[in-house]
Amino acid sequence: MSKKSSKSLAQELDRYITPFRYDGSGKFHLKDHKTNEKGDLDKEKAQEILNANMKRLIAFQEKLYAQDRWSVLIVFQAMDAGGKDSAIKAIFEGINPQGCEVSAFKAPSSKELDHDFLWRHVVALPERGHIGIFNRSHYEECLVTRVHPEVLAKEKLPSMLVTKNIWKERFEDICAWERYLARNGTVVLKFFLNLSKDEQRERFLDRLEDPSKQWKFSMDDIKERALWPRYQAVYQDIVRHTATPHAPWYVVPADHKWFARVVIGSAIVAALEKLDLRFPRADKASAGEFDEVRKALEKEEKAGKKQKTRKQPHAQ
Repeated sequence: MSKKSSKSLAQELDRYITPFRYDGSGKFHLKDHKTNEKGDLDKEKAQEILNANMKRLIAFQEKLYAQDRWSVLIVFQAMDAGGKDSAIKAIFEGINPQGCEVSAFKAPSSKELDHDFLWRHVVALPERGHIGIFNRSHYEECLVTRVHPEVLAKEKLPSMLVTKNIWKERFEDICAWERYLARNGTVVLKFFLNLSKDEQRERFLDRLEDPSKQWKFSMDDIKERALWPRYQAVYQDIVRHTATPHAPWYVVPADHKWFARVVIGSAIVAALEKLDLRFPRADKASAGEFDEVRKALEKEEKAGKKQKTRKQPHAQ
């Protein structure tokens, strides 16, 4: 691809990235972000972009894995039925599973509760050359624990540490941790799938009507839905206090799944492109050895062909 065409592609993708990226500069209000945004696209055009991004992501991942220097951590947060699972499936289709791991964080186990709140996320981090996907993440520790104080009470923190400043302190801890990761070669990309309450209702109804989706539904989903305003307020606080230049948030319009996938895929591809990923080059010593091996293999091939010719029966 020429530099001109590469620049043109980057400019095209930017339309689906920059409007939804927040790095902590300026004010942030969740209500200012439309959930039903779809840019200038329709489903057909969106699928073309998704397919193009998929091919580029596959190519980038091969280089990322071979180079073995960078790692990528992709965080997904959303309300129930926000489309995290389907987005992961659609965007990462065709990715080599050897270099990509998905971690889904549910209620912590007793072992996990005996550690600090980041521990189980630290041990799930992607190694160099890998892409790690957190389906829900360490941000649940500032979300569910805040909406449901009884969950925080189970974390065995000394009572003197549970003060009115605990959320501010957790934001500080998370920002410091993500900065540490960035300084050590982990690219952190965070996506909040911004869903409307009306669209969530339609997706819940769809799950109830479709036998193949009923397993996804839980009565707890309805209980959490009743707390919608509280969740929205807390998400706003999370994004506002943990968005940084080295770990920005992408507030993704999620009412149209096909547009959400365009935004997410474009942001990931653009971030990988900035890393200037390359396949490692052999050093001079290795190149010389390769030349000798090549000659030996070619010689073996010629000998094999001669042997095969001798064994062929003469025509009658």
